[in-house]
Amino acid sequence: MEQLLHYCWKHKMWPLGEMLTTDDRRVEVIDPGLHNRNSGPDFFNAKVKIGGTLWVGNVEIHDRSSDWYVHGHDSDAHYNNVVLHVVGVADREVQTEAGDFVPQLVLEVPQRVHDNYEELLRTDSYPPCYRIIPQLTSLTVHSWMAALQTERLEQKTIAIGERVKQAGGSWEDAYFQTMARNYGFGINGDAFEEWARHIPLQAVGKHRDDLFQIEAIFLGQAGLLELSSIPERYQQQALSEGYFSKLRNEYQYLAHKFSLTPMDASLWRFLRLRPQNFPHIRISQLANLYYQRKAGLSALIDCKDTVAMAEMLRTQVTPYWETHYTFGSESMKNAKHLSPFSINLLMINTCVPMLFAYGRHAMKESLCDRAFDILEQLKAENNHIIRMWKECGLDVKSAGDSQALIQLKREYCDKRECLRCRIGYEYLRASR
Repeated sequence: MEQLLHYCWKHKMWPLGEMLTTDDRRVEVIDPGLHNRNSGPDFFNAKVKIGGTLWVGNVEIHDRSSDWYVHGHDSDAHYNNVVLHVVGVADREVQTEAGDFVPQLVLEVPQRVHDNYEELLRTDSYPPCYRIIPQLTSLTVHSWMAALQTERLEQKTIAIGERVKQAGGSWEDAYFQTMARNYGFGINGDAFEEWARHIPLQAVGKHRDDLFQIEAIFLGQAGLLELSSIPERYQQQALSEGYFSKLRNEYQYLAHKFSLTPMDASLWRFLRLRPQNFPHIRISQLANLYYQRKAGLSALIDCKDTVAMAEMLRTQVTPYWETHYTFGSESMKNAKHLSPFSINLLMINTCVPMLFAYGRHAMKESLCDRAFDILEQLKAENNHIIRMWKECGLDVKSAGDSQALIQLKREYCDKRECLRCRIGYEYLRASR
């Protein structure tokens, strides 16, 4: 209920009649103030007239007046400048740490808002606000989608910033880790990011002209050059083919030279994974990408459009993996290159966020603008989230739209944050 009181106060959903304090003084709200999501009073710098006198200060909101004491505001000097206490039920007077009594207003939530909110919380249909979507104006939809798109990029920027910090300030390492994570395509994302942290790019760079040595380090650091990582039924075949042994011997030499320690191979997941997504295949593709000098941040920054970016990401496996998905297990000959679908996802989830994040870091607005432009040019994702929104009546034209709708589902719908959502706002104020 307190969340709903916050919402009504913030969006000025006042009762139609006159508002009075508990001691019968007329209340006129000129400005509800700035919503504070951190510690301290709920709204800063509000402007309210109480009994004809203008007050400028903070507003605190609770379900019941007594919550003021439950939360210890009576002994917290940060609440001394609260000019109005907004409550659902006034069950006692409240005082500040300075000893002043705070005026209180019982705010009645409009019945239609209350009923709509209850329906949002209890409905099993997903998303719960589906019936209002076809009635939304184009301006409402586009402005909210634009905000969600930016919010998602900023969220990814924070994640990239954490990788930069963990990498000792190296944006090259953070870019490689971000790309590696997205090579996991969901299921192996965490494992690929862990693997990338085990790749010493400076050391690998000394052998950049030798694809075999790059692949040896990449597969070795993944723990996939341990015989125990191969199912027993394929071990003998893997040894007889020779390629596994050559890679393992080369890795052992390089591991000794650079003091390398492989990751735990048990982190890799194979169950319900399509063979073309097996880590061996993806790591070989990354080795080729690195060998061709396409996996660096400078190569990304040089890409001016989606055509150049797609060309930069284009790669394939080394010859052995054209006929294998794992060591010792032969498959039909296949080019095993990155599909256009995979390249599109990598551009959406790796290249665009990295351009945006680095643009913010380097204070290059042109890179941030390019990130948005490319996102609008890329094809929208096609997954269960996007299909759901389409069924609800939302038009999805580009990757910018699909990224916005993924953000909407994960950060608002899944968390039942309807009161922070603009669609939720329209739903709450709608007539039944």
